[in-house]
Amino acid sequence: MTKFILNSPAHQKWFTSRFTVTTFWDEMKWYSTESIQGREDYSVADAMLQFTQQNNIAVRGHSVFWDDPQYQLGWVRSLDKKQLVNATYKRLNSVMQRYKGKLIAWDVVNENLHWNFFESKLSATASEFFYNWAIKADGKTPLFLNDFNAIEESRDGAATPAKYLQKLREIQSFPGNSGGQFGIGLESHFNSSTPNIPYIRACLDILGAARVPIWITELDVSSNLNQAFYLEQVLRELYSHPEIQGIIMWAGRGPQGCYRMCLTDENFNNLPTGDVVDKLLHEWGYRSSASLTADANGLVEASLSHGDYDVKISHSSATDSSLVHKVNVTSTTMSLQLSV
Repeated sequence: MTKFILNSPAHQKWFTSRFTVTTFWDEMKWYSTESIQGREDYSVADAMLQFTQQNNIAVRGHSVFWDDPQYQLGWVRSLDKKQLVNATYKRLNSVMQRYKGKLIAWDVVNENLHWNFFESKLSATASEFFYNWAIKADGKTPLFLNDFNAIEESRDGAATPAKYLQKLREIQSFPGNSGGQFGIGLESHFNSSTPNIPYIRACLDILGAARVPIWITELDVSSNLNQAFYLEQVLRELYSHPEIQGIIMWAGRGPQGCYRMCLTDENFNNLPTGDVVDKLLHEWGYRSSASLTADANGLVEASLSHGDYDVKISHSSATDSSLVHKVNVTSTTMSLQLSV
């Protein structure tokens, strides 16, 4: 979601009729709230949060810090070590205490597997310190790492699942951090022409071993003739994985359109990608049914996403024409034996 939703009734109607959770594009980031040192301005982020609260839309806090050097304010880059410690401490407590208890998550340090601006200026454990401060500022809200290419690109050695888990363990084991609630944020910018679905699944299986919440935080698929088809493939794979707790698509409209993937045109009419999202929201959000016929041995096979199902069994010889069983499909469900 970008700030431009605030002045667009058409955008508001389209968005609120579909989604229950969002992330702000730039509006909570440091360069948006304190472009001039000492002059904080949260007015835009406040207005967006008020809009989401009025429409029962939950918000992920993005982000307290961004480790990429190119996105640091000039005045931040000019600070010496002591000044930067003071500035980062003030920044973290300012934004986190302002929105304490109003968000469902915080991306505390963005992309610290790929970049190290604060580590290079402060210490190798700068991120660990930031999470320590974050626990004290708003320890009841899950604190996420957030990075790209952990599931998108096998050739990026900086963000393999193993590297991601190593960084998570370093932060968790840092003195004073044991009581924190941590989460894994996977940006999921699929830039290749064909997403590698088996690789995505394998990476999620590895990351799931951490037993912390996993969110898809910035999903988009590269623009090509098969964009909508690949978006559906990726969404189905992610939604069906038992460790994924939420999915955010990085498709908010601004004055120049979207980042890499739009769901609508400028008049908020669905593009093919938007049609895919609507189809899946309907499929996953409302009751749907399918009829299957057992073989001579009474066996039937079905491919199902994880979740709860009502299984209605009918048989001509049954006293009752039908019986309904409650079934929960989980990662450990291998087979079910139901009978009339």
